Amino acid sequence: MSELSAEQIANILSSYQNKRIYEKERYNVIKDTEEFKMKNRAAAKSHYERNKEVKAKQYKDNREVRNAKSTYYYYRKINKLDDFFNKKNDQYELLISIKFIRDFR
Repeated sequence: MSELSAEQIANILSSYQNKRIYEKERYNVIKDTEEFKMKNRAAAKSHYERNKEVKAKQYKDNREVRNAKSTYYYYRKINKLDDFFNKKNDQYELLISIKFIRDFR
């Protein structure tokens, strides 16, 4: 592939920027139309139906992590992180292993 000159690069960047501006203006015009809303909802529903099992599997696989994070947030909210470290040591170790928190001890 040949090298592009500075002028060609500037031209490419300018055309890309103009295209993005045009697309944004077009979206702002059509986003409130009923046809666009219905089409968008249909696409979202279709995506949900296709990926329902995948999301369910992800939630099942990450259940322990989500529970550990939730417990950590609760103890942090009530300013009793020491109790979390002592009472929920297995969850604390899990959060350290996934690098969600640092070891504070």
